[in-house]
Amino acid sequence: MSQFDGTYGSETVFREAQQYSQFIITNLHDGLLPDQFTRDVGDFGTGDTLNIKTLGSVTLQDVTENVPMAFNPISTGSVTLTVDDYIGNAWYITDEMRRDGAQVEALSAGQAMESTRALQERFETLFLAEAGTGSQTAANLNLVNGRPHRWVGSAASNTHVMTMEDIVAAKFAFDKAGVPQNGRIMIVDPVVEATLNSLSNIIQVSNNPMFEGIVNEGFAQNHKFVKNIFGFDIWTSNYLPVLTATEAIDASGYGLTSETAAVGDVVNTAMCIADDNCRPIMRAWRQTPSTEGWRDPEHRRDAFQTSTKLGFGAQRIDTLLNIVTSASNY
Repeated sequence: MSQFDGTYGSETVFREAQQYSQFIITNLHDGLLPDQFTRDVGDFGTGDTLNIKTLGSVTLQDVTENVPMAFNPISTGSVTLTVDDYIGNAWYITDEMRRDGAQVEALSAGQAMESTRALQERFETLFLAEAGTGSQTAANLNLVNGRPHRWVGSAASNTHVMTMEDIVAAKFAFDKAGVPQNGRIMIVDPVVEATLNSLSNIIQVSNNPMFEGIVNEGFAQNHKFVKNIFGFDIWTSNYLPVLTATEAIDASGYGLTSETAAVGDVVNTAMCIADDNCRPIMRAWRQTPSTEGWRDPEHRRDAFQTSTKLGFGAQRIDTLLNIVTSASNY
């Protein structure tokens, strides 16, 4: 007769203190910018650096009868694009994990999605870094046709907060630079939306035909503003570059501020993306993001990796403008 070493009438042995849900919590992700904000360079299949020819402006001269005109060489130049960002992620799943674990396939698929997402975030970070810090001269007005294309937010002294006057000044600067009216966008930090959401007198901008109605849910949905502000479609991004050094920019002679931007301030960028000739930033993929997997018998596991190689460069600066603001003040 077998012996039972327990207590009749008790369910203690069936009570498991630790339980695991079938639901897997994933990371929360914000919206990313459309990739058509940059020009995709398709003629860069080999090599590290691509040189692109540019054509300068024509200077007219007065003509006098029977007097030859002065002959000038055609004004030309070049810009470069270097593919130098080679990034990726690798992970593995052991045989023991497959044998003893639960929801392993869901875990593997989720990791692949997170890797792709991380690459997308890096893509946006590199793009905005090229626009905000790589394409302009720091601590400089970066004048184009007599108007600044870089300054510090023009609110009260030392707050570095963007105002409606800054957006008006950006429109004026683009108008003077001959930037097309169509395709103007401005990519700002969410703190700038907070500034606009905090406007106490919304009627101040009621003369803007695309700015009508009462705003009761904030200005942005899915990182795109629901209103067009003075000709700019305004987007928000959490991946704008932040300053690693101070920048003293005196724009007081242009109705703006004379301020020293601080370390940690964010660089908001405006540009025109009407067509490939207008877009200030170009990109090239040497290898688009791809995921591959293989069996690693020596370590008794399945290995996976995702990688990509790409590069960014500036193809023009007259359709680019940056406004530096505080990352916290609004």
